Amino acid sequence: MDEASIGAKNITRFADYSYSDIVTSPLMFYYEVTQACDLVCKHCRASAQAQPHPEELTTELAKSLIDQVTSFPKVPNMVFTGGDPLKRPDLFHLLEYAVNRGINVALTPSATPLATPEALRRARAVGVSALGLSLDAADAPTHDAFRGWEGSFARTLEILAVARELGFYIQVNTTISKRNVDQIDSMADLLRNLGIHMWSVFFLVPVGRGALEERISPEEYEHVFGRLWSHAQHQPYAIKTTEAPHYRRFVLEVLRQKDKAHPDGDRTQPMAKRLTMGIGDGKGIMFVSHIGEIYPAGFLPLACGRFPNASVVSVYQNHPVFRALRNPDALKGKCGTCAYRIICGGSRARAYAVTGDYLAAEPDCVFQCDPGTPVVHPS
Repeated sequence: MDEASIGAKNITRFADYSYSDIVTSPLMFYYEVTQACDLVCKHCRASAQAQPHPEELTTELAKSLIDQVTSFPKVPNMVFTGGDPLKRPDLFHLLEYAVNRGINVALTPSATPLATPEALRRARAVGVSALGLSLDAADAPTHDAFRGWEGSFARTLEILAVARELGFYIQVNTTISKRNVDQIDSMADLLRNLGIHMWSVFFLVPVGRGALEERISPEEYEHVFGRLWSHAQHQPYAIKTTEAPHYRRFVLEVLRQKDKAHPDGDRTQPMAKRLTMGIGDGKGIMFVSHIGEIYPAGFLPLACGRFPNASVVSVYQNHPVFRALRNPDALKGKCGTCAYRIICGGSRARAYAVTGDYLAAEPDCVFQCDPGTPVVHPS
């Protein structure tokens, strides 16, 4: 979720968030409350384990972290993730504490027996506004193989039904790899009838157990982008990408060509502010691990300090890695000369995972910018 996608309150908060705010405040703050999880998903960033880490932040430290989050100039949306956050005994206490501190809170539970209707009802009762759930295929065999246990697909659909009844803002996350790249259209049609609000399409970053998965080719990205844009025109839910900021370039190129073809007509639909903001790893995004390690994003494991010894506000605003990630002129290779380097900039997490350099060119992008093309600035 590298862009606005969490809950009704978040719509207002995103409207109040400008490109200049990126320098001082993240829009999205992810807190990995635990790495404990009963699933063994093939792509897991965290390589989650059955038991919590012995150095997991205590309840009091977690509350102190929440307090620090509220001290950003603009309070970010906060996503409680994992692992499986429901494996943490004090989860509901922390959720309620964050809500009472004025934070817009989202939860991303795993599709296990812990995600009962009672647990979801309790989360809603303490003020959680949004739920993120993973669905990685349009059929049970593909999804279940991806998630590591038979019955995961059916369980996810059950949880989605309960979440819909409880009035959550629902985001479905789908990780694209060679396993399911041919299911884009069938996935889009399946989601049409599930009452979701956002489809977040993740593009594989080879970290954690995801390093063993086969990601799609750069050319396949362009095909997937085309299908996503097509579905975005008529599906009842919004569509966004995660760790594929070059989807923004794809869409803006489509709109530019459409405007050229119809110069005397009305301009094509206004470019969504969410599309052109340029939010990405360390640039509107921040992640704190279960033991307090501070990262620019969950998929970009560059430790920039450790809470509580380091302040998350100070790290976000001043750490050299975060500052470099917010400087489009620091990018290397074709990303550094691309006209879309401000609003896209490529996946810094994938560049780091593939090359070892977080400022290197996006390895999974085929686009080559024409020399002299004016730089596209955020709206």
